[in-house]
Amino acid sequence: MELNLRGKVALITGGGQGIGRAIALAFANEGARVAVADKNPATAADVADEINQFGGEAISIQADVTDEAQVRAMVDKVLTEFGQIDILVNNAGTAFHKFFAQSTRKDWDIDINVNLLGAMNCASAVVQHMIDRRYGKIVSIASDAGKIGEARLVTYSAAKAGIIAFSKALAKELGRYGINVNSVSPGTIETPLAMGLLGDNVDQVVKSYAIRRLGKPEDIANAVVFLASDAASFITGQSLSVNGGYSMA
Repeated sequence: MELNLRGKVALITGGGQGIGRAIALAFANEGARVAVADKNPATAADVADEINQFGGEAISIQADVTDEAQVRAMVDKVLTEFGQIDILVNNAGTAFHKFFAQSTRKDWDIDINVNLLGAMNCASAVVQHMIDRRYGKIVSIASDAGKIGEARLVTYSAAKAGIIAFSKALAKELGRYGINVNSVSPGTIETPLAMGLLGDNVDQVVKSYAIRRLGKPEDIANAVVFLASDAASFITGQSLSVNGGYSMA
């Protein structure tokens, strides 16, 4: 299958570790030029260096997706370095794990600001550029939690449901300009964040997956790269679950 990504420019938020790192490497392996953005400049630089060392082309950018000015500066830097942005992957995210009754407004704000408003900030910063070029791919990382809800992840579930609805609505606005907008809903993926939340419950959680394993970052990266490619040019407004059969909603 021809993905036609060689020479395309992909901007990945939260690209310094876990799923974001895997996505950045996957795009580079397909020949795309990659902008690795992360709140942590050291991890972003590490991933960009890894790509450049194996012959790819990448830059790193420090950016907090909740800060509109930083997001605009991030986009300006990519346009200065690469001249275009073909693909935006909204991957930056966070989660707190506690019962809603024990949560605070500060907890809610973090979940909503990073997971939902952060993605909206980034989409807003690139969308006119994509409209002007009559081309673009926006893929946002949602979650199964946004489809079925998860106890002790109440505001995270709400934020990820927002990502799914936001992507569907934006797809309806932008399709006429040749822009595809989709989301990917992972199940539990073997990342430091997820494994820290699971603690000693990993074996119990695995039993709830039809495939009897947790996901790997590369499982999500493969789906994102496909949706960002021209092979998926007739797919928009969709939320693809990549979850080993945990939820089939």
